[in-house]
Amino acid sequence: MTPKPAASTHDLHTCDAAVSLAFSILGKRWNGMLLSTLGNGPLSFAALKRGVPGISDAMLSDRLTGLAEVNLLTRSVDAGPPIAVTYTLTSQGEQLLPLLEQLGQWAASNLERPAEERTAEERPAEERPAAAHQDAAPAEKN
Repeated sequence: MTPKPAASTHDLHTCDAAVSLAFSILGKRWNGMLLSTLGNGPLSFAALKRGVPGISDAMLSDRLTGLAEVNLLTRSVDAGPPIAVTYTLTSQGEQLLPLLEQLGQWAASNLERPAEERTAEERPAEERPAAAHQDAAPAEKN
């Protein structure tokens, strides 16, 4: 069997730079959820806000602007009346959806959240507060 040639230093640096760039965008909180939500079709700002619970108006606006700047979604304005703004994934954004799904599945199977971020239910029994994992019998009423 012929040994596989080692990757060139240039290829490694190019790959690392591309992966770093992708994660600098995709690693921002809310971006993955926004892209996934838009995977169901074009949505208004209000519909996106409902689809991504907990995001503020300012953060949603910031994230949508950033995703549009890197050509993952487009913003379309219909002059109306009333004026309607719609957000739609670009073909690049659509190409990301199966990759995000695969990455999420891989992470769920292979990574653990840092201990300080885990909920009590996610922690091993020996790390939980005593009351959280005791099988205490309910008190009897007289």
